[in-house]
Amino acid sequence: MGKVIYVTGGARSGKSTYGEKIIFSSGKKRIYMATSIAFDDEMKSRVEKHKVQRGEDWITIESYKNLKSKLIEKSLGDEIILLDCLTNMVSNNMILEENINWDEVEQFKVDEVENKIKNELLEFLEYIEKSDHTLVVVSNELGMGLVPPYALGRYFRDICGRMNQIVAEKSQEAYFVISGIPMKIK
Repeated sequence: MGKVIYVTGGARSGKSTYGEKIIFSSGKKRIYMATSIAFDDEMKSRVEKHKVQRGEDWITIESYKNLKSKLIEKSLGDEIILLDCLTNMVSNNMILEENINWDEVEQFKVDEVENKIKNELLEFLEYIEKSDHTLVVVSNELGMGLVPPYALGRYFRDICGRMNQIVAEKSQEAYFVISGIPMKIK
């Protein structure tokens, strides 16, 4: 039976570092599922810092979609997996996979995009639950700040919030990280 551990917090809260700590303490073979795309120098620098922080003893999967099939391609069976991060997965699926004017989008299209992301996530989590894997999901908590002043930001916040709820519900453990300090919430 697979296990899901959810780690959330604000930007630069230490959530990825805490997720990696969970992974390192497991003693299992490690898989890193990177959902971000380094479009600019700032993101390239962040990716490099994460690589150095993690070390080299990881299987890396770079993808924000088709997570189940990508994992099956690389997995040997009983690994511990770090998905970092769910927030990037959502944004890439919203922006890169869709050609939408988010300022003038109809609600049915927003629902369609969200359902596509939700189905991808549920399929992946159901696979994990039936496997021998442990999955650590890192995600930003976006609901504690200001309401974004533009439509895309509000849709993104709302969809991320609902995806975070799904992972939290399916998790056996959940942590909220503030200033590098993890608090167990489940």
